[in-house]
Amino acid sequence: MTPFVNRRRLLALLVAPAMLAALGGCATMPSPEADRAALLKRAGAYWAAVQANDRVAAWAFEESSKDPKATLDAYLKRGGITYDAVEVRGVRSLEGDRAVVDVYTKYSLPLLRVKGQEAVAEDEWRRIGDNWYHVLRRSIMFAPG
Repeated sequence: MTPFVNRRRLLALLVAPAMLAALGGCATMPSPEADRAALLKRAGAYWAAVQANDRVAAWAFEESSKDPKATLDAYLKRGGITYDAVEVRGVRSLEGDRAVVDVYTKYSLPLLRVKGQEAVAEDEWRRIGDNWYHVLRRSIMFAPG
């Protein structure tokens, strides 16, 4: 073989892994705009499932669904709120793997005979792997016995 071919092969062996590493790094770090868009898409899908009272579908978006100690059965026992309207209004903050989304809700508490309440909530989300997951708020009022 000629020295030219050997240098060419050596260059290919050195450059190819560096290019793959560079491209791989780009693939794991989405742009801030893409990150916000992915978060808003997940939040919209989650709240659509909640509003439709599809708690099984909503469970797939919950951070606790990734915890082996948490169960779907326990999640399904939560509730008591019905949502008449939900609107994901935007990302309030996004830092690393944590984010807060503003969500407008019009809701009722049928067991308490409370109807037509409105609120804008700061809804917390956490990135696990490549996806965003909803973080359930813990309440001492509704803590399991």
